[in-house]
Amino acid sequence: MTAPGGGDDPLLPGGSAPEASAPEASARRQGRRRSERRRRRRLWIWITAAVLVIVLPVALVGGYVLWLGSSFDDTVERIPDAFPDETGRPPAVAGATNFLLIGSDSRSGLRDPLSGGATGERSDTLMLVHIPADRSGVVVVSLMRDLWVPIPGHGEAKLNAAYSWGGVPLTVQTVEGLLGARIDHVAVVDFGGFGDLATALGGVKVWSDQAFTSKNMPGYSFEKGENRLEGSAALAFVRERYSFPDADYQRVRNQQAFVRGMLQGFISTQTLSDPGRTQSAITTLARHVAVDKGLTASVAASLALSFRGLAPDAIHTLTLPTAGTGTSPDGQSIVRVDEARVEVLRKALVADDVVPTLKRGALGDGRN
Repeated sequence: MTAPGGGDDPLLPGGSAPEASAPEASARRQGRRRSERRRRRRLWIWITAAVLVIVLPVALVGGYVLWLGSSFDDTVERIPDAFPDETGRPPAVAGATNFLLIGSDSRSGLRDPLSGGATGERSDTLMLVHIPADRSGVVVVSLMRDLWVPIPGHGEAKLNAAYSWGGVPLTVQTVEGLLGARIDHVAVVDFGGFGDLATALGGVKVWSDQAFTSKNMPGYSFEKGENRLEGSAALAFVRERYSFPDADYQRVRNQQAFVRGMLQGFISTQTLSDPGRTQSAITTLARHVAVDKGLTASVAASLALSFRGLAPDAIHTLTLPTAGTGTSPDGQSIVRVDEARVEVLRKALVADDVVPTLKRGALGDGRN
């Protein structure tokens, strides 16, 4: 059927609408353009909102982290010559990192380590913190202070004498010679830092093998099992040795428990989600530690980020294998090195195979 005027009837199937006049077509085009502009405006509003909601907080957090890093780098003391001469040092293992932690028995703070020379003070605590390339865990190896070992330039002596005779560089050189492994970073912590760090972290959870009352710092008692430590209680816990039949051996295990708890405290959700606690922990750490020049906040942050979600049982602790106590030629009470098992550890460090070696039991039960 044909509509008047010769066109198809628009009311019938196959029909088409009559052509609009020029003004009507122009109005339709303008309407479509206005509608498109409104859609584009809404789209940009949503994009802007997304930027504000997502990008801005990330930028603020990033800026906060950078500020914390800058605060650490500006506050922490640097050891000017932390390492011995490069000649003869063990090679680095790609991807793996070894830290040497030195706890000084000096009550005068960190002045002595900064000289880079003889301190006149003996290192009260020595720990190797090994981080494998695959970041499968952290291994903390305690080195008994009375180990009878070769000290370059001085013959055989107790391990902690190296710090007295040659400060940080000689201590690093001695430990590298003992373990056959390169020390990548070194940190000296004064004893006051243990208590302050525990407080800054809101308390540190430690596991004690036995109940005891401190004789070194009277007035502090600890239960068998889990204890939450802050302030001077933490200091009493890591210092005590007179209350134990095996003296320094148990003290070393307690120090390992504290370091384990401290590491867990630093990477815990409670700390990382609380800017105030994070700031307090980092600034407290900076006040009580002296580190080598290469241990910057960015290096530490990079390592910390690689351990996000690290399970507590991925932090392993052991005491460098020993062969019991004895007497030195000059009459000193000493601890002997278990050469066979230490050689196993040396090979594991070189092969970056420490965690599997420890799990296989090749280093003993980790207690001595």
